[in-house]
Amino acid sequence: MSIDGYLDDARPERLLLSNEADFDRVDEVRAGCDAILVGAATIRQDNPRLLVRAAERRAARVARGEPASPVKVTVTSRCDIDPAAAFFATGEVDKLVYCATQSLPEAHERLGRVATVIDGGDPVDLRRVTADLAARGIRRLMVEGGGTMHTQFLTAGLVDELQLVVAPFFVGDSRAPRFVGDGDFPWGPDHRATLAEVRQIGDVVLLRYALSGRYGQA
Repeated sequence: MSIDGYLDDARPERLLLSNEADFDRVDEVRAGCDAILVGAATIRQDNPRLLVRAAERRAARVARGEPASPVKVTVTSRCDIDPAAAFFATGEVDKLVYCATQSLPEAHERLGRVATVIDGGDPVDLRRVTADLAARGIRRLMVEGGGTMHTQFLTAGLVDELQLVVAPFFVGDSRAPRFVGDGDFPWGPDHRATLAEVRQIGDVVLLRYALSGRYGQA
């Protein structure tokens, strides 16, 4: 995020907050996860591929008997996602779509040929989602964004570790998306999060917070 807490600016073009060294770090984290989750809005706005970029990391995963990239996961209430999006069209990995119960028929019709559609509850319940992922063998889930997903996972107390990279500039535009929205977060003045690591990566800084007793166990 920017110094003032934004994930992007209000322009149509995607704002790059980080640098190549940190993008490589993120790729390394991806390679160590079983699945990567983004919200439907992130798919619509950013069209991410969510694949491990480095060939040696993909090869190492395959050598361990894993797919070259982690399982892709998204959550949606309305199911207004393009089945031709890079999320679905790239990577020989499973794609899981958790949608609201009332949207299941539309989701099966729109996305059933490119992904596995799963009932996430009505409204979608992230505890139900994570329990289903665990039943499918997902032990380490990386939630990449966007702000709505960050807010929902954090307020639900479902996050073991927060990795926050701060870019050395301000966005200064309240129309831009923030790292999180309003919510009742478990960590506040009377329950401070534990800072586990501070690391400079070029001109950005990585802050790692341990948010549960499960930190570091996956």
